[in-house]
Amino acid sequence: MTSPRLVTATLSALAAALLLAGCTVGPGAGAGETTSDPSAGPGASDEFDDMEGTILDDGRAFAVVTWGSSTCIPLVDEVSADGQKVSVTLVDSDADQVCTADMAQRASLGTLPGGVDPTAKITLAVTYGELQDDVDLEGDAAFTGTPGSPTAYTPSAGWFDDSSLVLLTWGSSGCPPVVDSIEGSGNTGTVTFATDPEQMCTMDMAPRATILSFDDDAIDDEDFTLTLVGDSLDGTVQVRG
Repeated sequence: MTSPRLVTATLSALAAALLLAGCTVGPGAGAGETTSDPSAGPGASDEFDDMEGTILDDGRAFAVVTWGSSTCIPLVDEVSADGQKVSVTLVDSDADQVCTADMAQRASLGTLPGGVDPTAKITLAVTYGELQDDVDLEGDAAFTGTPGSPTAYTPSAGWFDDSSLVLLTWGSSGCPPVVDSIEGSGNTGTVTFATDPEQMCTMDMAPRATILSFDDDAIDDEDFTLTLVGDSLDGTVQVRG
């Protein structure tokens, strides 16, 4: 099966349960203005302004997916909750960061505040510069984690559309997972990571978000099992959402 586009995002320490980090091209420029595709139609800007999301870490965390430079990722700055409505502010971590002029989806990780029920519907009210969007997340009765409780540091994954997911893994922030290949059929898929035994890695334990996309016509996203191979990540993950 042909390997689809892959975007890998690494996030460093910011909080005790989930550590967060990143950098970004500022949204004030307009999400559609940085695309390198000259054939993009007049509706491209609206499409690139859209945000998606998913629940991760057995109900303790979430990911917000935005469009922009693949080398610069928005940072989750503030999170608060009013019942099942969670307000999220994304910011640029470094205004002087030099970013590639491509247009890709990036995942920003945050922790759900205590009191939010991950088994019920959640609305993320996301603000990123001048952009605002509400992202509705369906809860999952299978979640057993409690927002605000310590993470178990195990991989998790959630769909943010019919064929794309965010994979959360834990490890060195200096050595994010590098996807070597990906394939999927029916309700199973396999992602193989490259392994470099000589790579020097930082001695921290941070969350790393990896976006994986499959052929929409080849998979069934219900009851989907993802197998991880390589880079000390071997195991299986039940994809939620």
